[in-house]
Amino acid sequence: MMYTPHTDADREAMLRTIGVKNIADLFQDVPAAHRFPELALPSAMTEMEILAELQALAWANDTARELICFLGAGAYNHYIPAAVDAILRRGEFYTAYTPYQPEISQGTLQAIFEYQSLIAGLTGMEVCNASHYDGATAVAEAVNMSHHHFRGKRPKVVLSPAVHPQYRDTVRTYTQDSDVVLVGDQGEVDPTANPQALLPLLDDTTSLVVVQYPDFFGRVFDYTDLAKAVHQAGGLLCVAVNPLALGLLKPPGEFGADIVTGEGQPLGIPLSYGGPYLGLFATRQEYVRRMAGRLVGETVDNRGQRAYVLTLTAREQHIRRERATSNICTNQGLMVLAATVYLSLLGKHGLRQVAELCYHKAHYAALRIASLRGYSLWSNEPFFNEFALRCPRPIDEVNDFLLDQGILGGYALGRDYPDFEKVMLLAVTEMNSKEDIDALVDVLREVSHA
Repeated sequence: MMYTPHTDADREAMLRTIGVKNIADLFQDVPAAHRFPELALPSAMTEMEILAELQALAWANDTARELICFLGAGAYNHYIPAAVDAILRRGEFYTAYTPYQPEISQGTLQAIFEYQSLIAGLTGMEVCNASHYDGATAVAEAVNMSHHHFRGKRPKVVLSPAVHPQYRDTVRTYTQDSDVVLVGDQGEVDPTANPQALLPLLDDTTSLVVVQYPDFFGRVFDYTDLAKAVHQAGGLLCVAVNPLALGLLKPPGEFGADIVTGEGQPLGIPLSYGGPYLGLFATRQEYVRRMAGRLVGETVDNRGQRAYVLTLTAREQHIRRERATSNICTNQGLMVLAATVYLSLLGKHGLRQVAELCYHKAHYAALRIASLRGYSLWSNEPFFNEFALRCPRPIDEVNDFLLDQGILGGYALGRDYPDFEKVMLLAVTEMNSKEDIDALVDVLREVSHA
């Protein structure tokens, strides 16, 4: 459909309705001296010239295509099948907006429904939505959900210090000036401790405990005992996951999670300098009416044909916004579709194969690096594709050395944990060949002798 601008009659009717004579009256509150500023814009350029300039700017960036990448910490360099992008770029998906009108949005609605079904199966939960921006906002919405579930009578939320620092920061942004009390990650619990260290913080005011799986340091814990303790205290357990790891690890639904969140970027979404990404959110059926965002349901129309509709959205921003528990209002449609196509292409066996490649390559790298003089693994706990490594020199120095050799090194954990000045978080995916890992080992060996 072509865009049709408003007619003069349309504009006059709108101005008359709001009580002004002309469009200029809408800007009376803007000081006259600032209404039409002189902009120091460059001279006009042709399409050919501007394309050349933009390409020159783009070529100044080094990406995971040019560098051997071992950087993770929440966003990972995975292979994306060509079919994912080919389907995303179809016009009916690429330009589609939020599917308010189901009669003309059946394709978009079905894609979201299939996504919900895939994520529910992957996490072992009963219901999933499609409305969070990234892993951080998904965790924050889990905090919101638990707070409203208990009607504010349980204000305490326990955050494990091993949850991604950006997730915890986002939770604090969401809950500032509210009566939510956040504990656990402000010195109450040692980041190096196992989940049992959270137990002393549980009491009858606890609404939610948030942990990560694998955690920010890459460690994998079985949260079954923690889930039992949280439920005995009357609270809920939220597990933030790496969805790709669930191709290999036990789903959170099997060890008692009430809410599962996650960053969907590993599922067919490129790094893209930090976004757009996809927040996963799944829960149990009994909590569905407290879940933020949109939920697509399957039904039958008046002709007996299968149809898809948005359900349980009236409590959100569309109608009764004063009663909404959240202001999340996106369906992240393209990102949802990317994850759906990716999971559909791989299937159960393919997803497990990718997860196994990540697991075995990471363990090969850890074994080789730990044998170098001056290096050691920070933890002996099981890990998936990411591990923390003690280094002989500050991490920024190590990473500068690696970058000179065409290698993008790991994340400097000292940025978020002051006692970890010489600890690096390394990520290994299926994209890293044995030769890449061996090259990393050789350069790290040089660093220790430099």
